[in-house]
Amino acid sequence: MKFTAITGLILALCTTASVAQQTAKPLLFAEKQTDVLLQKTAETKASSLKANLFSPRSLNPDSSLNLVAPNDWCAGFFAGNLWQLYEYSGDPKWMGQAKVFTRIMEGEKTNGGTHDLGFMMYCSVGNAYRLTHDAHYKEIIIEAAKTLSTRFNPIVGCIKSWDNTKWKYPVIIDNMMNLELLFEATKLSGDSSFYKIAVTHANTTMKNHYRADYSSYHVVDYDPGTGKVLHKQTAQGYSDESAWARGQAWGLYGFTMCYRETGNKIYLKQAENIANFILNNPNLPKDLVPYWDYNDPAIPNVPRDASAAAIMASALYELSTYSFNGKIYKAIADKILNSLNNNYQAPLGADKGFLLLHSTGHKPAGSEIDVPIIYADYYYLEALLRQKHLKQGKPVLNTAGVVKY
Repeated sequence: MKFTAITGLILALCTTASVAQQTAKPLLFAEKQTDVLLQKTAETKASSLKANLFSPRSLNPDSSLNLVAPNDWCAGFFAGNLWQLYEYSGDPKWMGQAKVFTRIMEGEKTNGGTHDLGFMMYCSVGNAYRLTHDAHYKEIIIEAAKTLSTRFNPIVGCIKSWDNTKWKYPVIIDNMMNLELLFEATKLSGDSSFYKIAVTHANTTMKNHYRADYSSYHVVDYDPGTGKVLHKQTAQGYSDESAWARGQAWGLYGFTMCYRETGNKIYLKQAENIANFILNNPNLPKDLVPYWDYNDPAIPNVPRDASAAAIMASALYELSTYSFNGKIYKAIADKILNSLNNNYQAPLGADKGFLLLHSTGHKPAGSEIDVPIIYADYYYLEALLRQKHLKQGKPVLNTAGVVKY
């Protein structure tokens, strides 16, 4: 990694006192806000004409709460938030609520129509198993991995993302995040086929999604019969050749996770190279919360994406435990959280109970621009917990169940 003026400044700013401030207070804030979100979710569900809407995703243009059905790719994040609050506090109230929202997600384990089962099932059921070690959740994880595996084409070497007529066999960078479900299923079942699919997908993505500067395309379209790359483009970024901010964060997180699960240093190097691209990007703001796309020519007069920042912070905390540049990565993650804590939190009791403001979902489609979005909150909580673990000298990932702090 290149050491620039920004990294030196970050190291200077991240004092022990600021790190201490970034742990307990934001998590207590998250508990209070989530009480509000639970109440607003219940009220919105009660007034809805659609019985299957249950999980908060974002705010609508009129500031009303947007609830989604279990088959929405964002449906599992709120259950994950509740599990993470249980992990932080040990309060059985959060476990009780987490079980309710997780139970609704369980039926998606056989939903073969989406590549997002990792987001849907691992953020909900995966956290449930991680914190309870309940065999019921274990079996659901394995079944969901079997379902996700049906979307893998060995000729292409990837799991198919979307089912539509615009592309023949589209694979998006977001899909790196769904591999964790497969890695976990191999550990729980002993079936190495899940592991092999995950590794093959990661290798193909590393080969075809990344440019020479380690920025990522959003979408790569393949010929399903030959595996040939047909197009490299975007769906949610500014242009085909631009660096969509959340996509860069997905890749950073995904390849860091792949190194954890395989020990293959090629993934560690890839994660470090992606971090280098992000952290030395001339369009990265001083507060390290990126604009929605690093190449939007209207910068700085464009929306930020707090969700990309939260994903980056969580990934960097984990990467800090593997890399020679670990102290730098941890200090940068601390700085990102400090920015989110101080300037991107919703006012207490406001915004229907979401935690972070100023995320951008799909700007080209005019959808979810400069609003709170549930996955921003999920990775924000995960980053806060990882920060706390490291501050206490514990492993960055808690796999031993609930830890009392």
